[in-house]
Formats: sequence, C-alpha cells, structure tokens
Amino acid sequence: MLRVAVDIGGTFTDLVAQDEQGRVSVAKVLTTPLDHSEGVMDSIAKAGADLRATALFLHGSTIAINTVIERKGVKTALITTRGFRDVYEIGRSNRPDAYNLFFERPVPLVPRSFRREVTERMTARGEIHTPLNRAEAADVVAELKRAGVQSIAVCLLHSYANPVHEEALGEIIASVYPEAYVTLSHRVLREYREYERTSTTAVNAYVGPVVARYLGSLREHLRRQGFSGEVLVMQSGGGVMSLPTAVQMPVRMMESGPVAGVIGAAKVASALGHPQAISFDMGGTTAKVSLTRNGNAEISNHYYIGGYNTGHPVMLPVVDIVEVGSGGGSTAWLDGAGGLKVGPISSGALPGPACYGLGGTKPTVTDANLILGRLAEESFLGGEMRLERSAAMAAVQKHIAEPLEMDANQAAVAIIRIANAHMALALRAVSVERGQDPRDFCLVASGGAGPLHGCTLARELKIPLVIIPRLPGQFSAWGMLACDLRQDYVQTLLRDYATVTPEEIQSALTELLNAGLAALDDPSTRPTPPGRGLARDSAPRAMAQVPWDLPGELHGRNANVKASAIDCRLDLRYRGQEYTVAVPLSGPSFTGADREPVTARFHELHRLLYGHAAPEEALELVGLRVTVHRDIEQGHFFTPESESRLISQRSASAQSQRRVYMGERHGFLNTPVHRRVDLPPGAKLDGPAIIEEPASTTVVLPNDHVEVARTGELVIEIAREEE
Repeated sequence: MLRVAVDIGGTFTDLVAQDEQGRVSVAKVLTTPLDHSEGVMDSIAKAGADLRATALFLHGSTIAINTVIERKGVKTALITTRGFRDVYEIGRSNRPDAYNLFFERPVPLVPRSFRREVTERMTARGEIHTPLNRAEAADVVAELKRAGVQSIAVCLLHSYANPVHEEALGEIIASVYPEAYVTLSHRVLREYREYERTSTTAVNAYVGPVVARYLGSLREHLRRQGFSGEVLVMQSGGGVMSLPTAVQMPVRMMESGPVAGVIGAAKVASALGHPQAISFDMGGTTAKVSLTRNGNAEISNHYYIGGYNTGHPVMLPVVDIVEVGSGGGSTAWLDGAGGLKVGPISSGALPGPACYGLGGTKPTVTDANLILGRLAEESFLGGEMRLERSAAMAAVQKHIAEPLEMDANQAAVAIIRIANAHMALALRAVSVERGQDPRDFCLVASGGAGPLHGCTLARELKIPLVIIPRLPGQFSAWGMLACDLRQDYVQTLLRDYATVTPEEIQSALTELLNAGLAALDDPSTRPTPPGRGLARDSAPRAMAQVPWDLPGELHGRNANVKASAIDCRLDLRYRGQEYTVAVPLSGPSFTGADREPVTARFHELHRLLYGHAAPEEALELVGLRVTVHRDIEQGHFFTPESESRLISQRSASAQSQRRVYMGERHGFLNTPVHRRVDLPPGAKLDGPAIIEEPASTTVVLPNDHVEVARTGELVIEIAREEE
C-alpha cells in the first residue's frame, strides 16, 4: 500500500509517494492558485500514484495562512462576555514600531459591528458569578443569522477555567442557527490571556469555512480517483492531525507546509550523527529557517500571523520558524531612491520568473541564478521545463542593469548578494540572536533553491557542514512521511507552586491525557481497510528519554490506547513575572516527590534562557501542557537503489562543464557539472562543482569537499577561508 504526501507551496506543489518496500515516486508541478486541489491532482497524475492502493494521504497547505493574510475569510461574528466586546480590538499596549509616526494596529478580522455581548460571568477560579442569560443569547444568535454571518467565534471570560457557559451557548447556536460554523474558545485552547485567546478563536472561525470547503473538495477529488484511505493534515506544531480535527481547528495548520521540512531536517541530520542542525528551506516564494537541537524542532507556544508588528496573535504550539520573502521567485526591483531590493513580492507560479516563459517580465532570484550559470537552461525540473536565458537577461537588463548603469552579470550578482543577505539575517535570528553559535550546528539545505545558496550562507556564518538531503526539491512533502500523529493540550491552573497539592496537578494532567488519548483512538484517525497506517502497537518512547507508565486514573477505552510518546510540562514562573518557563516532567504523573526536582530544573532552565536565576524567590504554577504522539507506520527509509530508479528520469546529460559564478572572491570559473544520480554512496569530490537533480541544483564552492553518505545525502565540508 502507498503513503502519499503532498505539500502546496506558493510556486510549486510537491508530491512524494512511498510504498511498503521503501520505493518512492516524486512529482513537482506548478501550484494552481485558483484551485489548489487541481495542482494536487496534477501532481498525483504526474507521479503515477495509484490512489486505489493508497492507505494514507498526508497534506500540507498554505490555504489557511493565505486566507488570513489576504483577508479572504468569511463574514465572522464574535460573541463574548458583557463588557468585553472591545478586548479583541484594544489588544496590548505595546507599540512594536515605536518610532513610526504612521504605525497602525492590526485590523481585527471581526469588525465591531459583528461583535456581540451576552450576560454571563465566570470567575478565574471557574465559579459562576453571573448565570448565562439564555434568552438574550438566543436573540443575539438570531440577529447574527439575519445579518448573514457565516461563522461565529465564542470567547467568554475565563471559559478556560470552566467552559459550561460556552458549551451552553454552543447548544443555543446549534438550535437557532445550525448552518453556522462555530468555534468555542475552550475547544481550541484552555489558556488565559483574553486578547490572545480571543484572537486565536477569531482566526479559527474566520478561516474555518474556507478550509472546510477546500478539504472537503480535496477529499471528494481523491475519492473520485478510488481513494478509500485516510487524509491526515500537517499541523503547525509538528505532527499530523486527522481530517475532522483539521476541519474543526484549522488554526492549527497555519504553517503546515514549512513545518514538515523542519521535522524532516531534524531526522536526517540526527541520522547522520548531527543532532544540532539549522533547517534552511528556500522555495519559490520564501525562505524558512529553524533551529533543531538534540534532534527535535524548537517549539514556540505563540506566534503572529503576518508578523509581530501588524499580525494576528495565535496562542498555539508552532515550530519556531523565521521566514523571509527571499525565494527563487522573489522579484528584484528599485525603490524610489534607486536602491536595489529583492522581495518580498514574488512572481509566484503564474506568471513566474521571466525565464519560465509563462508571461513574467520582472527579474527574480531564479533569473539571476540562470544568468550566472548556477542553473542550466536544459535541465530544470529534469528537463521537463526549459528555461529561457534570453528572457532572464532581458528582464534583468531592463529593470536593474540599465537604471543602475551596470551590465547584466553585475546586476545578477547584486540580486543574489541581497537575497543572501536577507537569508543570512534569518539564520542569525534563529542562532546568534538566541545565544547559539552557528559554528556548533550543521545546515540542512532543502527546497528547490536551498542547495543553490546553502554553501554560500554556511561560509557567511562559518557553519562547518552542509547537508543536502535526498529529494531536496520535495523535502517538505517527504518530511510529512516522517511525522507522527500529535495532539497538544494546555490548561491554565494559576496556583502557588509551594502549596498546590499534587492531587490537583495530577487531576488536571489526567484530564488532558484522557483528551489526548481519546483523540488518538478516534476512528477518524485510522485509515480505512485494507490499508495500513497508524502503528498502534509501536513501542513507547518517552520525550525526555525517561521510562513512564500511564497513571491508574486513565480509565475506560483510553487505558488501552498506546501512545508512542507523552510529553508533560508545567508552566512555572517567579512570583511577579509575566511569562513562564515550561519545565518537563519525567513522566505523565506528578507526585509530592516531583516538587523539588521540578523546582531545581526550573532554576536551571531560567539560568540557561535568561542568564540568571533566583532560587530564593517563590514560584507560581501557571498551567500545564500535554503533548501526545502516536507513530504513523513510516515504512523504510529511501534506498539509493530505489531512488536511482526514479530519479533517472530526464535528468541532466552526462558530466560536462560550464562557466559558473562562484562568489565575489572567485568570480566565474569553469565548473564540472555532475548528475546526482551518478554519484553513488561513498563518492567524493571537491569544489567548485555543480550537482544537478530533477528538482534542485547544488552549488559547491571552491575548496569545499563533498562526500555522499551511505544513505545518499550530500555531506559538504565547508572550507575555512582566510580572514
């Protein structure tokens, strides 16, 4: 049976399919912006994947985040506690851009005219202060129905502590307006901070119907082709979720595509003996950078859709990614003062870079790479798409070279240098700015354009090693095949840590664990027979490599559910602080004996993160976090033999030479061109060199040393240049 993963990017849609023997087939097609499902079906047809023999279909898409950024969601309403209608718009008092006289706050996705209040009040302890006025609530819902609202977000004060009023309001909406898409905040997250919780709930409601329609359309397209397996969707925090979960909580799939590449990078680097890695994924529209330590991606518990200055806060786990608008399709342009800029505007899939010959006339990073010999006209996408060097030259000459009074080569070099500068800043943002020395990491370069720039960026930051994984052009799709099923839960529990009873902490942990295990045991997360999917009998693995047993309080059918990993953490802080440190527990239980070790670990983590600790200060417990995983049957890793059979499609011709720009120090050099398929495990070569494969090209700089790993990855030792 097949397992198929498809990742939709801004320019290309990538597919990787793998059977039970580890054989793979791949495809890369242009994204279809008007209907993404068409691009998905195009990639399936191109790869020749038989959907009737497919057990699992894994999917990552930018549709949710694009809906928010482009503000193309549905007409959405927000219902909240009386007196708190404007929390969503007031937000925080911080001013991210302090010296910008024209700074404006984010425009709420729900306008004030569609924000409504209901009479009710819950205390922070979860006690009912004012009962819900059901008649008033029903009138509010009826009014919203008449106004043509399609989606309703419900975020009542302190519902994280007691959701009984939100549940009742959900029942009222179901009876008065059953056609509405409904998001209850406590089902998305049970964490305090009213503004961030309201924003997260509003975002989910705003994109929900759009994502639901898309996923429903995709599922129908798949079924028409004979697919009877299960669709799993990549989520922002790593791991995949079931289709029903994705429909209910699309806010969890905002960064679904890039995250898969980070997970894949961590696994590849660790397998090669390099657990400390920086993932660098450069596609057609953006470049994404993330740090992985000890084989795991860095997870943040909040982020801003659209950037910190004017974005919408979302308080959910997300792999910590820094993204810049420097992709292969990023447009080069001149500002009003004649300064050269690259990105963030992208040519996208249509019309694309000028060299694609699809109507694009603006110069891009891809056009510059072609002019400088780093790309070949005849071997792009394995020869399926011929690039037009003359069109690239014309675009660069007209829009950049002539206005700046330089030749086309000089203009192309300038474009590449500026794009590299943007990406180097992103690499520094995840390493140097967070107290990490990039010299202690390797760089995993993926995406269609990542291997083109990886060695140059490694030299810039003195990173000693670059790894080019197999199938770099479809690496995010491959990363989905390496992910597991995952559910994240959080519960605010504000208590004095010294006096809170272990029983109260354990009771809250048990509730979250039961919710997670129930989700893993949901039949909707299992593939339809005869396919094989979730590895229900996988040997457990503790997140902190500490053995654990489920506490006896887990009852019913959940007691028999086998999770492959459980990660439990306590959010602690010094009394008087605003933010917390998540301290891992040794297992899914908390007893009196755990109090002191957890305290010591908090002080240690605080010192590591902030450079100091205060052991004499009292601690506060703010909340609990539980992550439950289950492995998806992943089959075998790729074998060089199976990959060779598939990659030897229309690849570059036999080894040749061409003049390639190798950086400011070396200029243009006659450079050997190799086909990656011709480089067996153990093969070695020195730069300068070009290594071509169907969906990507690797530029090896002079004096860099390349060795092909036993499993087929290119491991490049970066030469140390004289200061």
